[in-house]
Amino acid sequence: MKLPKTLSSKAVIRFQDCDPFNHLNNGNYINYFMNHREDKLVDDYKIDVYKMAKEQGKSWVSGSNQIAYLRPALTMEIVYIESQLIRYTDSELYVEMRMYNENKTELKSVIWSSFVHFNLLKQKRDYHNATLMELFENVNTPLNTNIFEERIKDIKAKMYHTIN
Repeated sequence: MKLPKTLSSKAVIRFQDCDPFNHLNNGNYINYFMNHREDKLVDDYKIDVYKMAKEQGKSWVSGSNQIAYLRPALTMEIVYIESQLIRYTDSELYVEMRMYNENKTELKSVIWSSFVHFNLLKQKRDYHNATLMELFENVNTPLNTNIFEERIKDIKAKMYHTIN
């Protein structure tokens, strides 16, 4: 069975996650992205990070985030979120996630997140096993740049048909 490289889901922007202007609070974008990714890892790749932590003493911890806020997500709006693995090493994952309006005509936010494979028992970085490395090889979608700002410019140009 061929696994999807791009994972997608929809979410409703909740009132309690918004600021007084009915915009999704900047800090809460990360929550929506992370919830999407955790749910889709279980649904599409059968990876439950919490079960893995409990049974193996290993999981991933956030290493870093780079985020661009392009257009506001509004209270009770349905958003479409996509994510994909864009790079990996023997102990780290790099994921791009994008938030759009429901019909994908308006890009709201893009985030690059790194996740360090972590041994909870030893409290240190750990290596991915062969099974995980094979999965990553099958679903990895490398980009033509490792510079976040260049990627944002490229996405916007393609989406809105602008000239760089």
